[in-house]
Amino acid sequence: MKKIILILAISCFLPNPGFSQQKQSGHTMKTTLILIDIQNDYFDKGTMTLVGSDKAGMNAKLILERFRTDSLPIIHIQHIATSPSATFFLPNTKGAEIHDHVKPMGKEKIIIKHYPNSFRETELLDYLRTGNITDLVICGMMTHMCIDATVRVAKDHGFRITLIGDACATRALEINGQTVKAEEVQKSFLAALNYFYATVKTTGDYLNVK
Repeated sequence: MKKIILILAISCFLPNPGFSQQKQSGHTMKTTLILIDIQNDYFDKGTMTLVGSDKAGMNAKLILERFRTDSLPIIHIQHIATSPSATFFLPNTKGAEIHDHVKPMGKEKIIIKHYPNSFRETELLDYLRTGNITDLVICGMMTHMCIDATVRVAKDHGFRITLIGDACATRALEINGQTVKAEEVQKSFLAALNYFYATVKTTGDYLNVK
């Protein structure tokens, strides 16, 4: 009986293997940052300039810098248009290049996509599964299109998602002859994704708790 008690007492002070991947910052090695379509055409003088893209890009940069500091995995998603009628992100153009705010460095992964859903006909899912990734932090553009599509599919694949709302940007939309302002589009799509599909946070809230 004394031996059993002694073993139990010693085990309380041994490292817990369940926390072996935990970093002091609160991140785990199973968390990956995904930056979606933060490309030149969405910024000033681009062919599809969004509302608030520069501010969103700077916030994405702050998140990116934290992941680099913590040596956590980073994936850059780059959209290259293939439709003959496309007007932006055309192949081999400056507008399709990833913006300087979040320019990939070193061995950071770049995945090319051709559809709003970043998982469609790309290696993204296999890459995440191979790395045993369970949690995604997502920033990017456009909120109502590629962000919305990717977040919903990621949830369906079982990932836990934190969406950095102010590190995303969108534009005004039209329906039935009425214009929906970009600010309303942004709030509506973020509100729709919050809770079930993702936990929506601001850059400040995310960085302050890490």
